[in-house]
Amino acid sequence: MKELIILSGRPDLYSTKRLFQECTSIGFKTEVVDYRKIALGISTESDSKILYDKRVLSPCVVIPRIGSKSTKYGAAVVRQFIGSKVKSTISPGGILRARDKLGTMQALSSSGVPIPLSSAARTPSGISEVINLVNGVPVVVKLVEGTHGDGVVLAETKKAAESLLSAFHQLDADFLVQSFIKDANNEDIRAIVVDNKVVAAMKRKASVDEFRANLHKGGSAEPTKLSNIEKKAVLKAAKSLGVAVAGVDFLRTPNGPLVIEVNISPGLQGIEETTKINVAGYIARYAEKLCSN
Repeated sequence: MKELIILSGRPDLYSTKRLFQECTSIGFKTEVVDYRKIALGISTESDSKILYDKRVLSPCVVIPRIGSKSTKYGAAVVRQFIGSKVKSTISPGGILRARDKLGTMQALSSSGVPIPLSSAARTPSGISEVINLVNGVPVVVKLVEGTHGDGVVLAETKKAAESLLSAFHQLDADFLVQSFIKDANNEDIRAIVVDNKVVAAMKRKASVDEFRANLHKGGSAEPTKLSNIEKKAVLKAAKSLGVAVAGVDFLRTPNGPLVIEVNISPGLQGIEETTKINVAGYIARYAEKLCSN
């Protein structure tokens, strides 16, 4: 029986449990391993070791579900698996690129993926410039490493934006500034990509007095179908970051889609309950495909 490991620090989460269920159902010997507790032995004189609970791990394939607070070590664990000839549903480079919001926007822009006007600066002297570069307020300010809508703030006046950016500078926090897309009506689209295919999509609507459409922030959701232009943008976004499994978020505007984020560990509960599509099953079958190659 082929072995598969789900790298997750939260075995109790819906997404982890669903992946375990689907991977087991197609014949994998499946185990959930907390990647934060894995010890890595690195050597040029003998085989590199991947130890967990005093055992050497050597599965056929891993499904990384890396938390935002352990991105670098999680990527290192995946890199060690790949170096040991273990397949992975996402590369370590993909993990690192997608977790960096500024780097993501740069990669998307370089690949021709449509995005909102975006800017960044590292010192207070650049505050006015970053606001002007996105054509002024209102602006959306995002912490570079935030998730689930955390660290995302709407600044509606120049004074509010300058105060917010100054505070981030004082905290030594890297941030991204983007133009606020009023035409999106506080809605966004989450599309799930698995193995270069869009397998599910939902439209999320922000709750009253909230501009972030994340379900974690009280938003609502309904199934949606993507146009050919939207599918092309979503697939191109995932490809530009080198990720085969991702949640791609974009805004619908009169001029077409604007991609705002690529998530390499998208939550499965909201998308599965909203669309009634077995997204975990698609990921499990992709892992099976990798294991067979």
